[in-house]
Amino acid sequence: MSDPTRPALSSVSGGVRTLILPVLLALVIFVVVPLVLSSFGRGYFWQIANIALIFILLAASLHVVTGVAGLLHLGHAAFYGVGAYTAGLLASEQGMPFIVTVPAAAVVTASIAFLVALPTMRLVSIYFAVATLAIGQMIYLVLLNWVSFTHGPNGVILFSGLNLFGLDLSSPVATYLVVAVIVSFSILLIHRISHSYYGNALRSLREDDQCADAMGVRTVRLKMEAFVISAAFAGIAGALWAHTTGYISPGDFDFAESILILAMVVVGGLGSLPGAVIGALLLILLPEVLREVGDVRNIMVGIVMFLSILLLPKGLFGEVSALSMIRRQFGDAWRRDESGKGVGWR
Repeated sequence: MSDPTRPALSSVSGGVRTLILPVLLALVIFVVVPLVLSSFGRGYFWQIANIALIFILLAASLHVVTGVAGLLHLGHAAFYGVGAYTAGLLASEQGMPFIVTVPAAAVVTASIAFLVALPTMRLVSIYFAVATLAIGQMIYLVLLNWVSFTHGPNGVILFSGLNLFGLDLSSPVATYLVVAVIVSFSILLIHRISHSYYGNALRSLREDDQCADAMGVRTVRLKMEAFVISAAFAGIAGALWAHTTGYISPGDFDFAESILILAMVVVGGLGSLPGAVIGALLLILLPEVLREVGDVRNIMVGIVMFLSILLLPKGLFGEVSALSMIRRQFGDAWRRDESGKGVGWR
């Protein structure tokens, strides 16, 4: 005779299992890391933590368009720069508060990305990559040469620190916590986008966009949406960069920065959101750890990147491993089709 309480107990245990990883991550981000950084007592380490969080968001945003949708994007840093300049100019010249400049950066960046996407989304493969490279360089040159608006090579200085609803958040701990909250919420949204029916539709573009089009998937529209979503999150990262560093210049958003972000996604694992996070942490923190060895650190970082791609071509935490972890972690929350295969969020 079956136990009527078994389904309820199974549901409860599944709910507890679902909460374990998020709770552990929250403890690490909001408790362990601040305690460790406070023990060092130096503002430099707080700034490194903020930079690591910002690049985690940048890598995760590129993951949407390159890792999931399969579009090789070589101009991502340009949209990062648009977000930074939007927030920086609104804050320094218009006196806009932090609570306004961050969403404004997302909206402006997404709008520009939409305009860029209109003529480019029908391009495929290397042609799309070259188009995004050209657009990225165009935006970089505009930031560099439109002196009357962007201040050109002199950059933009933000005199005011973080201030939220009248509260001064300019201390290292408060700034870190604000950045951590925004980045964590953004990663959660990207996570839900990537591991859903919508994310599966984007993956169909990566695998065979012609086949997806024949099956009724609106491929051009999905590519545009992925491109715009990715740019919006890059704009948020740019706004956080502007407010945490207090100074921005065009050199922060050149082509080399786009390659660095792309390397984070590739080294971590294409199509894997945890891989993008791990890749960002590796390529931001490893040079800092090796700072004592001087210029040789750049060679050592290059060797690590080369070996990781050579020995782990699918990345440090590949897509298959990431999807398996997600399905195990979320258990009953992962909808199954008639054959019993997990296909996405309920």
